[in-house]
Amino acid sequence: MISENSFVTLAGVFGGVLLGLAARLGRFCTLGAIEDTLYGNNTLRLRMWGLAIGAAIMGTYALAGAGLVPLEQSFYLSITWMPLASITGGLLFGYGMALAGNCGFGALARLGGGDMRAFVIVLVMGVSAYAVLSGPLAYLRIWAFPQTQAATPPGIVHFIAAQTGIGISSLGMSIGLLIALASLASPAFLKRPASAFWALVVAAAIVSGWAASGYISAYGFGAFPVVSHSFSAPVGEALLFAMTSSAGLPSFAVGSVAGVLIGAFIGSLIKGHFRWEACEDPRELRRQLLGGALMGAGAVIAMGCTVGQGLSAFSTLSYSAPVTFAAIFAGAAFGLRQLIEGFQPAE
Repeated sequence: MISENSFVTLAGVFGGVLLGLAARLGRFCTLGAIEDTLYGNNTLRLRMWGLAIGAAIMGTYALAGAGLVPLEQSFYLSITWMPLASITGGLLFGYGMALAGNCGFGALARLGGGDMRAFVIVLVMGVSAYAVLSGPLAYLRIWAFPQTQAATPPGIVHFIAAQTGIGISSLGMSIGLLIALASLASPAFLKRPASAFWALVVAAAIVSGWAASGYISAYGFGAFPVVSHSFSAPVGEALLFAMTSSAGLPSFAVGSVAGVLIGAFIGSLIKGHFRWEACEDPRELRRQLLGGALMGAGAVIAMGCTVGQGLSAFSTLSYSAPVTFAAIFAGAAFGLRQLIEGFQPAE
């Protein structure tokens, strides 16, 4: 008989593997989507994100409607929303992502393909996240952005439902369907069924996280949070587990991080892309160190990263998700523009 803790951890591994495969085989990447949109006049990967979000919302609210996931207990719908935290954290994360060349999820995916430069980003981001979450910088974070329990769920669907009387589940699924259809409204995207497939794989990973953690939370004997995938503080948690595993049990977060590495490794082998790479440029290393530190701090302030807020929180339709995602986009756009101008010859 598998233990509850093992079940949750394996659920994290399962979803993480799907995400790792989507990154390596489907080129599912936040920074890549932003770069393609701003500088390549190509919205294919941004539409992949939209389809993943729409499908994840539909799946998540289908589970909630069936009584399988108590979404109101999730971190995103139980903590009072702080707009300034979403904007500040999102801008820091986005700018750091541009400097580092990857988000936390992307760095894990690249690490699974043998890129040791990504290992540096993962280490710095994980340590930075924990320094702000529970380390010496936690006091400053709590002072600036104190987290309190929400009186009512800070969610878009919950607000609309309260005003109209429409059922929360059906309303959430309808919004998710509209987002998915809007993302598919492109002949170029429809000609790339593989891209749509990998977007749906990402959505399945997010929904599977909610399903597994919701099931254990409802029917298990232990106290387990209702969570899905994120790669900010969980990266730090995975590092702590790697160093102190004899003193604690693995978690969904640890399984998720390990799963992305496994999936990315398998995907890189399938594509024939696995190769050891290292940083040869001190300036590049400096950017990656600073970018990783900013991402770790920004993600904790914003309560999530590109996956945590951009997918998991978005699947709950929390207030924080679209605001944080927009701030991440803006921060990344500013960082990319700064880097591009920095490499232009002086006039």
